[in-house]
Amino acid sequence: MSTSLELAEGKAQRAWLRHPAQLVVLGFAAAILVGTVLLMLPAARSGPGGTDLLTALFHATSAVCVTGLVTVDTPVYWSTFGEVVILGLIQVGGFGIMTLASLLALLVWRRLGLRSRLTTAAETKATGIGEVRGVIRGVFLITVTMELLVAAMLTLRFALGYDEGWGRATYLGVFHSVSAFNNAGFALFSDSLIGFVDDPWICLPIAFAVIAGGLGFPVWLELARRRTRWRSWSLHTTMTLSATAGLLVLGTIFVTANEWSNPGTIGDLDTPGKLLAGFFQSVMPRTAGFNAIDYAQARDGTLLGTCVLMFIGGGSAGTAGGIKITTFVLLFWVIVAEVRGERDVEAHGRRIDDRAIRQALTVALLSVGAVMAATLALVHLTDHPLDLVLFEAVSAFATVGLSAGITADLSGTGQLILIGLMFLGRLGPITLVSALALRERGKLYRLPEGRPLIG
Repeated sequence: MSTSLELAEGKAQRAWLRHPAQLVVLGFAAAILVGTVLLMLPAARSGPGGTDLLTALFHATSAVCVTGLVTVDTPVYWSTFGEVVILGLIQVGGFGIMTLASLLALLVWRRLGLRSRLTTAAETKATGIGEVRGVIRGVFLITVTMELLVAAMLTLRFALGYDEGWGRATYLGVFHSVSAFNNAGFALFSDSLIGFVDDPWICLPIAFAVIAGGLGFPVWLELARRRTRWRSWSLHTTMTLSATAGLLVLGTIFVTANEWSNPGTIGDLDTPGKLLAGFFQSVMPRTAGFNAIDYAQARDGTLLGTCVLMFIGGGSAGTAGGIKITTFVLLFWVIVAEVRGERDVEAHGRRIDDRAIRQALTVALLSVGAVMAATLALVHLTDHPLDLVLFEAVSAFATVGLSAGITADLSGTGQLILIGLMFLGRLGPITLVSALALRERGKLYRLPEGRPLIG
């Protein structure tokens, strides 16, 4: 009898391992459900009565999916209890994302064939040789260290620079540090961080936290082990760091040049202030929802460029969203190889596996389809222009949280679409890639080759 039970339990466990996406989706859905119930309590709202279901569901989803889109004024609408609930949901969502993504990478690695495992082990030790306990401990230590460091810096600035009491300054510092590292973008100021647009002691620590959270746990683990030995970095770390630096520089130049003379955004600032604002708004689309400029006043070119940065997102197994920067860079090298007429796709002295290319194409094209379908639906549900609707849809899918100010104006159906985009954008790429890798199987035959005309 005990043998039969053990066999049954083993089969059930293997079933879950074959479909880890189910566990991930159910876990995040449960967190959103709990958050919705807590936000509907009368104690969560600063005004009389409780919160309606749609508002609570929207903000619980936005917090757990570390997005930052809101339909109400966070510091005005929610009580301290409500703000603490949102902060807790952000922390649970961010920690869960980094942990689950890293564990899924570890699970995928163990399910690979011997040759692939040896190649992966030689390439990176970030997810290949760690155990579950080590992964969780590493994510926890990185999260706590980064959040405490940034919280201390912000607390000092709020207390010494803005005459906040130490209790209030600590609360503001912790809240914005957690929100920044988890790339959530929730702020306790009605104008987000527009009031601090030219304050480097506020903007730079928050930008650092956003970048740190967006790089991903595998990158930080490898940097901790190999530090400055950049020649021994894995392809994943090299691609993530180099592309992140490149996009930050290009994004800063783009935003600053586009908005230089715009009085509605940074036109009235001095030169250092403009450069700081340009850098800050180059970091935020990576995917935190803080804004130091009013995007409703931004120029069309800035909105379009920001959409591109939001869609790309940040690093894998981190708190950033989007299609992930490694996906974008990999597709770039695919184009380079095709233009050059090369048989293999190569990057940084490595040949890219065909399976990774197919997975990147799948994630990118499905993401484009999801954003376009949602944008088309929202266009029919609102009178707002296409550029603002597209900006909102990309921000939701990429779990950024930047807004041109139309979120609260959307109908209930429109807000439900954004809720679906946030959930899909947060969990879609992670679960899709892991599912594709885990279900991969070989065939004993190959069909005759065909070459359709392209272009």
